[in-house]
Amino acid sequence: MSEPLSGHDGPYDAPIVVRGFSVLPEWIDYNGHMNVGFYSVVFDMALERLMVDHLGLGEGQVAALGQGPYVLQSSMNFLREAQPDEPLYFRFRMLDADQKRGHYFAQMVSGVDDVVCATQEALFMNVSHATGRSEPYSDWAAARLARMVADHADLEPASQVGQQIGIRRK
Repeated sequence: MSEPLSGHDGPYDAPIVVRGFSVLPEWIDYNGHMNVGFYSVVFDMALERLMVDHLGLGEGQVAALGQGPYVLQSSMNFLREAQPDEPLYFRFRMLDADQKRGHYFAQMVSGVDDVVCATQEALFMNVSHATGRSEPYSDWAAARLARMVADHADLEPASQVGQQIGIRRK
C-alpha cells in the first residue's frame, strides 16, 4: 500500500482556488489574445497544482507508483479573451469520483476583474504506466477524491457542466 507524498486529507475549500498564473507573451496569437491551444496548457498547469497540493496525485506520486491521472475527455467554453500579461487564477470543483476516475469542473478567472474567461469540464482516469490500462487508485487517494466530491457537493451548479456541443437553431 502506498503512502501520499503530498496533498492533504481535507477538508477541501469549495471551490479550491489555484493562483499564480499569467498570460505569457508566447501564448499570444495573431488576433492579439491568448491562443486557443494555450487555454488547455494553462488549465493543465493549474490541474497539476490541484493534484499535488491537495490530492497528492501529481508528478512525485506518479514517479513513486508508476501510475497517474490521464485526462480522457475535456470540454472547454471560451467566454472572454485572455489578454497579454493578464493574471489568471482557477476555481476547481470535483463533481464525481470512483476508485479509478475523477470528473471535475474548472473556471479560468481574470485576476484583473474576477471575470470568468473560460471553463473546462474533464474526466480523468488513473492509468498504469507499465500496462497502459486503468488501475484503481490507492485507498488514500480514492478517499481524498471522495472527500473532495463531498466537500464540493453544495456548490451551485455551473451552467457549462454537461453542455452538448452543436449549432443552436431557433
